[in-house]
Amino acid sequence: MPIQNKDFLIEMPISSALIGEIVKNASNEDIGAHSIFIGQVRKDTINGKTVTGIEYTAYPNMLNPEMQNIIDTVSAKYQDIKKIHILHSTGLVKTGEISLLVFVACGHRKDSFRAMEEIVELIKEKIPVWKKEIFDDNSHQWPSNKQ
Repeated sequence: MPIQNKDFLIEMPISSALIGEIVKNASNEDIGAHSIFIGQVRKDTINGKTVTGIEYTAYPNMLNPEMQNIIDTVSAKYQDIKKIHILHSTGLVKTGEISLLVFVACGHRKDSFRAMEEIVELIKEKIPVWKKEIFDDNSHQWPSNKQ
C-alpha cells in the first residue's frame, strides 16, 4: 500500500514550497517517476464578469473516505505505485493560486502517468467539494464540479 497523507484538505492555497517538500520526502531508490497534477484557479470571464477567486468548502467526514477509496482503487490497479499524495484547498483561493495537488510516485513512468490522470478524474467525479466562484463585482455563482 502506498504511503498517503492523512489530511487531504488544507485551509489555504497550496504553496510551491509545500509541493517541493512533498516531492523531496517521496524520493527514494525504488522510484523512477514522479507525476504531478497541479490545479490552479483560472481568471475566467463568465457573462462579462471576471473570476477573482474560488471559495472551496468540504466536509472531512464525507471527503476522507471517498479520497481513501480512490487511493485504494487506483493502488490496486497500478501495483507499481510507491506513493500517492493528494491535497485540496478549502477557503478562498485567488486566481493564479493552486487549489489541488495530486502526486504519484512509481517505479516507472507509464503507471505514474495513468494513475495520476485516473485519480484526477475520480476526484472530479466523486469528491464532495463545493466551489463558489467569486467575481470582480463581488457577486458569485456555484458552478458544477464536472469540468
